[in-house]
Amino acid sequence: MQMASTQRLYRYWNDLRGTRSAPERRDVDPTKIRTALANTFILESSVDHDAFNFRLAGSHICSTYCRELKNRSFIDLWHRRDKDAVETLIKAVTDDHAAALLTFNGTSAQNQQLTFEAILLPLRHNGATNNRIIGSISAFEEPLWFGTQPIMEQRVTGLRLIWPDDHHSEFSGKDLAAELDFEDREDVVDLRANFGQNSKVFGFNARRYAHLSVIDGGKQ
Repeated sequence: MQMASTQRLYRYWNDLRGTRSAPERRDVDPTKIRTALANTFILESSVDHDAFNFRLAGSHICSTYCRELKNRSFIDLWHRRDKDAVETLIKAVTDDHAAALLTFNGTSAQNQQLTFEAILLPLRHNGATNNRIIGSISAFEEPLWFGTQPIMEQRVTGLRLIWPDDHHSEFSGKDLAAELDFEDREDVVDLRANFGQNSKVFGFNARRYAHLSVIDGGKQ
């Protein structure tokens, strides 16, 4: 985690959850992450749980896309070849309580390039962990054109999954390898094709499954 807003949100979320795999939505106090609020968002699932939309998004995130994001689809921000892969990461967050850290390249309407860091973290809401996500999106730099040229296309360049250390997920080990071994699955897009052969995977002491590296332990 390289961005201050990412680190601040992750530390707060990690402290808030304690020994649980995810904290309660009602326990989140915005004043405790004041310095990260402009880069923070909350996603909520649709009625049939097949999509996640922005429930709220901070001012820096809205400036990135030059529009209000409330009620807009999170998946629709991504390039079409990355959408299936991002949906797989969301499943790891909501169903298995992993923290997902991503980097991605964004291209503006005038073909300007920016690099971003994003994190997705599970929240409990009304007893369930599959209907809320808290996260952040931060640009590594904000040039003069930032906020005037919307990001129109974004491609994932790196990822890291951090599993909670008190939770043994069914979506790990051999099962994770099966889920992400796209060479033998025609119904899911190949992560290597999506992210590129030179994609960077963050973290260390990692086990590799297919194209992913999984880092055990959410406590740091």
